[in-house]
Amino acid sequence: QVQLVESGGGLVQAGDSLRLSCAASGLTLRRNVMAWFRQAPGKEREFVAAIDRSGGNIYHADSVKGRFSISRDVAKNTVYLQMNSLKPEDTAVYYCAADSNSRGLVSTYRVEYDYWGQGTQVTVSS
Repeated sequence: QVQLVESGGGLVQAGDSLRLSCAASGLTLRRNVMAWFRQAPGKEREFVAAIDRSGGNIYHADSVKGRFSISRDVAKNTVYLQMNSLKPEDTAVYYCAADSNSRGLVSTYRVEYDYWGQGTQVTVSS
């Protein structure tokens, strides 16, 4: 049984940093593309960042490039999202996702991801 459990969200001020964690069980990071998505109230869930099965290729949405960074610890089977210089528009529920059928390709489309966590709330005040 696959489980993705996010943690690390919270209420912070603009300019602060947070690190989100996604602890995975029932799957191996080396065999899955892992990603972070976010969903703000009244908006569609959007791609934030992804890391491929090798861990050697990472992708970030333009809106977070230079501020957010995805990484992973294979030994801990955990994926991270380091978020710096947070802005009020980063306020959203952040979801961890796994694509077990990627065949090595990284997708930014949520429909390609077959496992999801429950989400963690990030609120950035101005």
